[in-house]
Amino acid sequence: AERGGRRAELHKMAAAGAEAAAEEEKRLPEGDPESGGDSDDEGDSDSSGDGEDEEKENEAEIQRLEEQLSINAFDYNCHLDLIKLLRQEGELVKLRRARQKMSELFPLTEEIWLDWLKDEIKMASEISEREKVYELFERAVKDYICPEIWLEYAQYSIGGIGQEGGIEKVRSIFERALTAVGLHVTKGTALWEAYREFENAILETAQPAPGSIPSPEQQQVLCSQLEKIHTLFRRQLGIPLLDMEASYAEYEEWSEEPIPETTIKNYKKALQQLEKCKPYEEALLGAETPKLAEYQAYIDFEMKAGDPARIQLIYERALAENCLVPDLWARYNQYLDRQLKVKELVLSAHDRAVRNCPWTVGLWIRYLLAMERHRVEHSIISEMFEKALNAGFIQATDYVEIWQAYLDYLRRRVDFTQDSSKELEELRSAFARAVEYLKQEVEERFSESGDPSCTIMQNWARVEARLCNNMQKARELWDNIMTKGNAKYANMWLEYYNLERAHGDTQHCRKALHRAVQCTSDYPEHVCEVLLTLERIEGTLEDWDAAVQKTENRLARVNEQRAKAAEKEAALAKQEEERAEQRKQARAEKKASKKAKKPRTGDKRKADEDDEGEWGQEEGKNKLPSKRHRGEGDGVLPEEDMEVETGLFGRSEKPDGPAVPKEKASTSRKDIPKVFHDSSKDKVTVFVSNLSYTMAEPEAKLRELFGSCGEVVEIRAVFNNKGTFRGYCYVQFKEEEAARQALALDRTAVEGRPMFVSPCVDKNKNPDFKVFRYSTTLEKHKLFISGLPFSCTKEELEEVCKAHGNVKDIRLVTNRAGKPKGLAYVEYENEAQASQAVLKMDGLTVKDHVIKVMISNPPLRKRLERPEPGWASLSLEPRQSYGARGKGRTQLSMMPRALHRQSNPVAKAENGMVQNSPAASSEPPAEPKKMSNADFAKMLLKK
Repeated sequence: AERGGRRAELHKMAAAGAEAAAEEEKRLPEGDPESGGDSDDEGDSDSSGDGEDEEKENEAEIQRLEEQLSINAFDYNCHLDLIKLLRQEGELVKLRRARQKMSELFPLTEEIWLDWLKDEIKMASEISEREKVYELFERAVKDYICPEIWLEYAQYSIGGIGQEGGIEKVRSIFERALTAVGLHVTKGTALWEAYREFENAILETAQPAPGSIPSPEQQQVLCSQLEKIHTLFRRQLGIPLLDMEASYAEYEEWSEEPIPETTIKNYKKALQQLEKCKPYEEALLGAETPKLAEYQAYIDFEMKAGDPARIQLIYERALAENCLVPDLWARYNQYLDRQLKVKELVLSAHDRAVRNCPWTVGLWIRYLLAMERHRVEHSIISEMFEKALNAGFIQATDYVEIWQAYLDYLRRRVDFTQDSSKELEELRSAFARAVEYLKQEVEERFSESGDPSCTIMQNWARVEARLCNNMQKARELWDNIMTKGNAKYANMWLEYYNLERAHGDTQHCRKALHRAVQCTSDYPEHVCEVLLTLERIEGTLEDWDAAVQKTENRLARVNEQRAKAAEKEAALAKQEEERAEQRKQARAEKKASKKAKKPRTGDKRKADEDDEGEWGQEEGKNKLPSKRHRGEGDGVLPEEDMEVETGLFGRSEKPDGPAVPKEKASTSRKDIPKVFHDSSKDKVTVFVSNLSYTMAEPEAKLRELFGSCGEVVEIRAVFNNKGTFRGYCYVQFKEEEAARQALALDRTAVEGRPMFVSPCVDKNKNPDFKVFRYSTTLEKHKLFISGLPFSCTKEELEEVCKAHGNVKDIRLVTNRAGKPKGLAYVEYENEAQASQAVLKMDGLTVKDHVIKVMISNPPLRKRLERPEPGWASLSLEPRQSYGARGKGRTQLSMMPRALHRQSNPVAKAENGMVQNSPAASSEPPAEPKKMSNADFAKMLLKK
């Protein structure tokens, strides 16, 4: 009791000292030295001038922020900046209004609430003003479960103890605080101690005067108050909290009676539970934000224990630090919906979830379901749905999902046993509004409705047909669906046919199938089969004959169109083959003419120059240079390439003397010992590519670059038959750890080009190996920006992007030569900042370039489907074209697949390396037949 009294006394003294200091500051004269008055007029004039300039700048900034919020009220950072400036300027009225607006849109953090509450407490002197502070506290404790706010609330309520019912009100607040955060392992003790100090203070006031004998009524009050304190001690000792031992020792010292055995037993049990919780609490203390993995482990631990109060508390603690993680909110709400099922608790959690993550459609859908589950009024649910429509979803399909959830709710309200009702009319009106909303609002924003197959209209038609027996309306809806580009799909016609079959009549079924046969372009055979089946079961002879004639005519036209397409493709393929043959013959003749011309000794220099000029002219054309075949492995070269490239014309083996004819040179290369790749050293080797062909001394350059990663055993640079560096090499380290560290140098700029560093892996043995390190799926916290000027730097783009949130990373996309492509990826801390940046930056002008900004969602690579037999289709088999630097990139062949002798998978490129190329064959191509001038003339005359 004495310790509690001392604490309260110190608190009062501190408050009184602060008030006295404030009054003293007011009484100080302007010229007083302590206040820094007017002792230096010139210095004061300068400082006042600077202050005026700063004040004007702040006012302009405040005005700018207010205008920005009028355009986009959901800009979280803009709200924070405005509140900070208004508090700095002392604009209390505007500050209160700004905080009010922000709290209506977002749950406020603990720091914002505490600042707001402390400001309001300073200004609250009247009873009516104190009531407003109480209301503010009630709003604060609903946003997040924060022990500091509850403690501040309880301590502030003690100031109103003199009012009627003040003591009971304080106790009520303390009890609510203990229910909310009393189980908090690290911060719950402070609340328990504050509550006991309050009860000890009440006990002190109930003590009789020294030397007097208490009356029976006083004695009863004393005993009741003592029992309250005993009860608080016992309740606290049964909960696993830090410093439990100190609380137990304090109870032993305070209590005049021995501690009951039940309390001791509960205390020991709580100690054991505390030991189990300590590892998780220590992990949280040592972890860095956001601590999601640590919190998830703690949640799993509490879920196994099964105490609902503790599970709720650990979820709330995790959400207080990770309020912008939609998945965490979803798991918490799912637990509340399925386990606790307490209306106030469930709806409060759902409301906070959508206020924290308004861009997540799944949270809104769960909120609507929870409100319906707990029988919330229809007007409130409709109002919440309207808020969801204004939440700013980042995908068109999100709007389809939220509309579908609301329409499902409206459908469940309708009593379909009645022919007409207010609920049914509201449902039909909502269906019509949904279709119009997707057509106008969503399509205008995303350039798509998000519902290409018209699922909402299909559901509307099902409701009209099955529940309202209104097939006429259902047919009108399906007619509208088909006019939106769906008439060419067989599955859409069959969906309508099934609905007509179940709730319509045979005549309309027949009419639908006849239209389907006429319009379907993807699977007409299937629709024809369904029509014939219908007539076989229910049709007359005339119906059967009409169906057979219609299907035969349709299939005949389809086959004729396919045949024409196949002929056209074959003709194109033949023309391409003829052109290729002509190019091949021209190259052969050119090569033969070069061999026939033997350079004279005096003209050696001129011959070399001519050879270089012809080599440059052949850049990009089809020419076969060296033996290396692209695609025989990614990262590890095939043995044939290793034999030639690593053993020929190294830097120290450059031949001297007169020029050697090519025939002799190729013969001499066969005598050089072959160097085979040792696959057992793959783990200590990295493959380096995209280097400059003109790099001088690549071994020395790369040894210096990779030396920081570990000891380099060998660097095998790859050269072609002429001794020219081919832009890639192998770096072998002594230790595997050094090779792993070397991978961090990927994309490092070397002589103006990004150097690619990848593991040394043979993709023939590991076809699923990938080296692309960036995500190819939807990332809601990352933006894709296109249309940037090529001169835009990373720093300039960061300056534009950081105004809308905290930028974690920016990646400018470049080509293989390291030159920008006008594209960039910008990663923000969370989805909220990314969605706000999309709204603000899309269509922005940067250096006279209008940029496009969207959420990063790379399109999936389309995989080819094998066509049905008889269908004409384009073959996307790779065709190799030979250029000055080796085989060209994969190109499209217009030859029908049926004309190919063998089918090989399409080669894929990963990090600039082609794998599994079907053209990589160990056998050299056949020598083309030579043609004379007469042959060429005959060929041209035939054409």
